[in-house]
Amino acid sequence: MRALRLALACLAALLVAAPAAPARAAGNGGPTGLHGFLLRADEPRRDTFARTPSFAWNPVAGARRYEFQLSTSSLFRDSGIVYSDEALTSPAAAVPISLPWITGSPYSLYARVRAVRAKAVTPWSRPYGFTMRWPSLPVPLESFPGLLRWTPVEGATGYTVWYLFPDGTSKQFTVYTNVADEREWYTFHQSATYAGQVKWRVRAVRRLYGERANGLPAVSYGPWSPVYTTQNPAFASGPMALGGTVSDAVSGPRATAAHQLMPAFLFSGNRSVYGQTAELYRVYVFTDRDCVNAVFRGAVVGGPAYAPRPFGPLALPTTDSTIAAARRTFLRDGKEPVTTTYDLERVETTEQQASAAPYSPNAKSADPTTGTTPAGTFTTPQNVGAPVDLWDTDWPRGRYWWTAVPVVPVSPDALSLTLSGGAAVGATAVAVSGSGLAAGDQVTIGVSPSQDRATVVAVSGSTIQLSAPLAFAHGPGEAVVRAGASVEYRDLELAQEACAAGRVLSFGKTSEPVVTAASAPYASGLSPKGRLVSAVSRSSSFYGAPLVAWAPALGASAYEVQWSRTRYPFRAAAAPVVTASTAVTLPLRPGTWYYRVRGINYSAPTGAQPMSWSDPVRIRIARPTFRVVGER
Repeated sequence: MRALRLALACLAALLVAAPAAPARAAGNGGPTGLHGFLLRADEPRRDTFARTPSFAWNPVAGARRYEFQLSTSSLFRDSGIVYSDEALTSPAAAVPISLPWITGSPYSLYARVRAVRAKAVTPWSRPYGFTMRWPSLPVPLESFPGLLRWTPVEGATGYTVWYLFPDGTSKQFTVYTNVADEREWYTFHQSATYAGQVKWRVRAVRRLYGERANGLPAVSYGPWSPVYTTQNPAFASGPMALGGTVSDAVSGPRATAAHQLMPAFLFSGNRSVYGQTAELYRVYVFTDRDCVNAVFRGAVVGGPAYAPRPFGPLALPTTDSTIAAARRTFLRDGKEPVTTTYDLERVETTEQQASAAPYSPNAKSADPTTGTTPAGTFTTPQNVGAPVDLWDTDWPRGRYWWTAVPVVPVSPDALSLTLSGGAAVGATAVAVSGSGLAAGDQVTIGVSPSQDRATVVAVSGSTIQLSAPLAFAHGPGEAVVRAGASVEYRDLELAQEACAAGRVLSFGKTSEPVVTAASAPYASGLSPKGRLVSAVSRSSSFYGAPLVAWAPALGASAYEVQWSRTRYPFRAAAAPVVTASTAVTLPLRPGTWYYRVRGINYSAPTGAQPMSWSDPVRIRIARPTFRVVGER
């Protein structure tokens, strides 16, 4: 009978998956120990971060899930909520959005958490306050003629450079690397009077990705640096020569290296392989040593260095008079006019291209292995500028090849064509017999007094698009005359001939997020014994969904995470997770898993924005243990 009563009692008891050890509870019944961290939950406590932190707290006994909130208000008013998650199954939260640099008194952001039990909800934890702040100012690094270089700032996605010209004017522009060329100082004036001394300032920019619940700014800034002064040596004339590439690494003729950031290109001289001299230059990047397959076309610049900019080249002058004026001032940004190669093919600088289509994997809303949906949403960025970066190479076997060629302004001769068909009043496109016209050309159509004057805005085959509708009707055979075309810019030599003559260097592009410490993954979560722990070895186990983190990759704006049952071949077990932070909670079932991470570079071309995968990292999820917790 005693055995029967014991059996009935066991059947009446509730069997639940729970940690074996009792968890801590706050004095008010809510979670305790809430804190932020970057890589491991057991890091020393801190309250200032340069990039979005993750959060952890002591587990609560009997908790089925946790609700987490992030706010700009310590009172957590609805208008201040930045991010929330109501479906956390482990005592750790990875925030999928990037938080701005924002300071407050005493803090700018606050987090809180509460536990949801079977029949009750605990009070909220005490607010944990913290500040998002730049860790340092950019500081100048070793400079090169015509080039500025500074220390990267943790958490920054780009930089604003501020040039202070000696005539009292100034200019600001954006770069995504830690280098900037001095094109304004050199273009159309290479003497020491203009380019000998450069005064500049720089500030770090943190562009935000991911959808935020309130009106936090989309871009935040660090403070401006002091005014720095850089001295340039006298411009070196003579045959053109290449010096190397510079960004986070330095690659030169004697020691070729790979860059994580898009590099700047150094060169010297002003004489082509044919013996002609010039005061303007253009960089080309190729995938082959013969310099045939171009993948990047630099903007026309006047200095001995070139560093790509995502928001446009200089507005080069298009007449003899404006060229003369450019020799007495500093050029602003604008659209580069018509430029051609030595064999008269049109060239469009990469800096003028439209933003690339942002990479976004076809992620499903839920993980089929668990049925859970990753918390938070991620939105792809818009208007990040031209795709001025390059994709990773299989370094050191794969690499890029580059050269620089001289460029000169030219004035095309007058051109006389005829209409091949009639053109009605109001027409904005006409067909012509012959070729040679280009966008920007000024043309007259017909004869006075029934003569139209217009600017060619586009050419497609034998059809030209005009800037204004025709005021008069014209018949076939009437004259179309370009009396004096705008100044164009032309390469003084073929890039492939410059390379064949030996003026060519190579460099690599590589990236890999660091996802492991010396001997253990950056992973935190609930241990099989019910404690909040971080991995201490490669064989560490977690109960439930672990939070994994990684060190940021230079040039990455966001990250993609995949997980697999096997290390090799690596087969993604579910749709990937894309996040703007450097941590994610993995919804894994019990067993051994492998995960990997790669950055996404939104300033690279369409289809080439994913960066290199990290090495797969092993992580083990323990099976739940069951115990009798009470009778009903």
